Amino acid sequence: MGTIVNVHERELPASADAVGQLLDRIGSVDDPLWPAPTWPPMRFDRPLGVGADGGHGAIRYRVARYEPGRVIEFAFDPAIGLDGIHVLEVQPRGTDRCVLRHRLVGRPTGAMRLMWPLVVRACHDAVLEHLLDNAERAVTGTVREPVRYGRRVRLAAAAESVRVRAVPVPAGAGLLNAWSARRDLADAIAVRVPPGTSTDPQDWADRIFRDPPAVVLALLRLRNALVPLIGVERGDATAFATVARTDREVLLGVDASHLDFRASVLVEPDESGSTVTVSAVAAVRTRAGRAYLAVVRLVHPAVIWAMVRRAARRATAPTAASLRRTPDQQCRQA
Repeated sequence: MGTIVNVHERELPASADAVGQLLDRIGSVDDPLWPAPTWPPMRFDRPLGVGADGGHGAIRYRVARYEPGRVIEFAFDPAIGLDGIHVLEVQPRGTDRCVLRHRLVGRPTGAMRLMWPLVVRACHDAVLEHLLDNAERAVTGTVREPVRYGRRVRLAAAAESVRVRAVPVPAGAGLLNAWSARRDLADAIAVRVPPGTSTDPQDWADRIFRDPPAVVLALLRLRNALVPLIGVERGDATAFATVARTDREVLLGVDASHLDFRASVLVEPDESGSTVTVSAVAAVRTRAGRAYLAVVRLVHPAVIWAMVRRAARRATAPTAASLRRTPDQQCRQA
């Protein structure tokens, strides 16, 4: 595979100075251009300037040239499989119009020679058109024809931005930890999401428990059909009612005849994103509850994992479904 030349540009109804001010904020915590939280944020180890080292996700680069308000040139770390540069630049078109352009020139090496045509190019195109959408929205308040993400790109974005893992019940879940010393079931799932996602624990609780995946709904219906056979009452929406909350944690749950159940949604934000942890604790009351919990224990971690992953993917997802470009948006490959 030869040298890649990939160009995206858009003419904007704003002065080069106005758009240059947006460009100078790229990589900052209030970056108006980079398409986070759909993609991991662009971050550097120091303020924007020559020598600043960073990147976005697994794509690493450093600032090789910086003309404030006009040009930022990044040199790729060859270890990622690209030997070359990518450049963001603003070019005036009179006093009240300009062109914002991104240009990538690089030679792929190693696995990137295969990955670029298979998936990286499509993701790169989506990122840059999304960035140009953000610039257009910043200067006009709207986007004439927003980028739309194809299925392959949506899956890649979700895999890059959403990382789910099993964790211990966190010490920071104060409402849950104060509820009961007895724990016949206790597990927790955490997900790390980029900046730009909600930090309201009630919002996350609603996303996770009010809109579960179809497979979870099917399991709940099966559960309600079978549990009367062992003397356990059917469940309803009150099982996930909010019973207490703080600015960072929501506690949901119900006290049933067979067991008591609580779920905590804890949101811990920082400069690089937020950690959302969903913890569940149950304490049995009866033999029927113990028998019920023995079965639930087998599937509960997978169910919570699926619910958290769905909520996180939806929170970071773009708003549309396939790539499309307007006439003044250009992407060239060589």
